[in-house]
Amino acid sequence: MFHIETGDDKERRDLLRRRLLDTNTQASPVLRALRGTPAERELPLHVWALDPAGALAGGLVGHTWTTWLHVTYLWVDDPHRGTGLGSRLLAEAERLAHEERGCHNSRLETWDFQAPEFYKKHGYEVVCVIPDYPPGITEYTLTKPLP
Repeated sequence: MFHIETGDDKERRDLLRRRLLDTNTQASPVLRALRGTPAERELPLHVWALDPAGALAGGLVGHTWTTWLHVTYLWVDDPHRGTGLGSRLLAEAERLAHEERGCHNSRLETWDFQAPEFYKKHGYEVVCVIPDYPPGITEYTLTKPLP
């Protein structure tokens, strides 16, 4: 008989994640080949833009895993939008991921009112569209090969 529980349990979450990774690694020759290499681990990749006073003007938060860069957040403060800062942040993250971490591809998610056209302008292609996620909004997943 099983006992089902709910709730936030970081220790169990981490245990479950390790066990899932072990199961996936056993099932995938590619993941088995990466076992024990630096590419196996998710590594944070953060790029920050500070104004002359040291205040946050924009930033990109993501991580690399295997040969992929995953952009989680990219944000530019209102006074700096339209200046090319977002493009510079994205380009720097892509450069670091490719040159220093050996990434060959990048991926991200964005909503229809955010920046799908911005990313398309930078070479990203839509690979998935999820309408009404969240309600009234469309989510896009985009990918790009890195040079």
